[in-house]
Amino acid sequence: MKLQRIVYSVLLLIFAINRSAVSGVLPEDRTDILYHQYTGGGVTIDGPSVLVRKQVGKSVSFAANYYVDMVSSASIDVITTASPYTEERTQYSLSMDYLRGNTTMSAGYTSSVESDFDATTYNLSVSQDMFGDLTTLTLSYAFGDDIVGRSDDPAFSRDNTRQHYGMSLTQIMTRNLITSVNFEVITDEGFLNNPYRSVRYADSGSPAGYAYEPELYPHTRTTSAVGLRARYYMPWRAALQGEYRFFGDTWDITSHTAAVTYVHPMGPWTFTGKYRYHDQTGAHFFRDLFSRSEATNFRGRDKELSPLTSHTLRFSASYEFLSRGWNFIEKGSVTASLDHLMVDYHEFRDLTSTAPVGEEPLYSLKANVFQLFFSFWY
Repeated sequence: MKLQRIVYSVLLLIFAINRSAVSGVLPEDRTDILYHQYTGGGVTIDGPSVLVRKQVGKSVSFAANYYVDMVSSASIDVITTASPYTEERTQYSLSMDYLRGNTTMSAGYTSSVESDFDATTYNLSVSQDMFGDLTTLTLSYAFGDDIVGRSDDPAFSRDNTRQHYGMSLTQIMTRNLITSVNFEVITDEGFLNNPYRSVRYADSGSPAGYAYEPELYPHTRTTSAVGLRARYYMPWRAALQGEYRFFGDTWDITSHTAAVTYVHPMGPWTFTGKYRYHDQTGAHFFRDLFSRSEATNFRGRDKELSPLTSHTLRFSASYEFLSRGWNFIEKGSVTASLDHLMVDYHEFRDLTSTAPVGEEPLYSLKANVFQLFFSFWY
């Protein structure tokens, strides 16, 4: 479930309702059609998405997004404590942008439904251009209301509320250099763990040498992050981008993320290469093996709460077509991208091994994310 949420977030950030860094201009009228597929660690996630944008007059723009994920999981978490499963998640999003002078106001609504998890999110943002449109300040807020269930227990229902506060400042430094700084705070309150996941503890009376009991997380979590980004445009129309993000939360997780991206156009083609590095500490209540049952007040064995290091390589190619238009379509493009993800978990162990308890090899994950989407402007 945790891995699934991470993939959802990444894909949505890449595809759904993606605005330009420069305010004061409404998004262009366009339709995007996406197919995505994640494979790795015994998990397959794939499905389509359709995003439509349309201006109404000169001041208002609407967007609607339909998004589907079909999940088949036999991950390391599942095969050691439960049976493989399949499920489907459907998401609908609506948003509106209103432009008045140098101010852009946006509002959105998102509903996500699956068999054991319902999520509703409302978001607002205001962007203001200043100092001759060289500076853009954006303030944002989002409220989420989630209901967590269990597919094997219709009576199980737990609530979780989320609030997201964001601020970003974009500055055009020179004709070739754009920089931005982003700061965000997220608060979660309610049922924050996975209702299916268990932790293991040493048990000499068990044939395996250990036994399982349910996870137990804190009921609150506050995270904060600051990010820096700079993009430099080369004389030959290429662009080089660097970014860094620092993250910390009340569960004692801190992380550092850095990435470098190079974009190179060649006629109707645009090629992009990216490398991303991520390193994090573990949550204070994470253990791969607890000393006994109920050893601590809070207990978790989600591998994403373990100390870990990941490397991601991305390559994408985009081709523009219909440059002279066709009927009501002004132009189109097709983009294919492949991300290769490599994760090393520093404390989470692979229980499929026959090694002695507590000496199993550390788990590592390799995964690929493939995306193909078409865009049409009109």
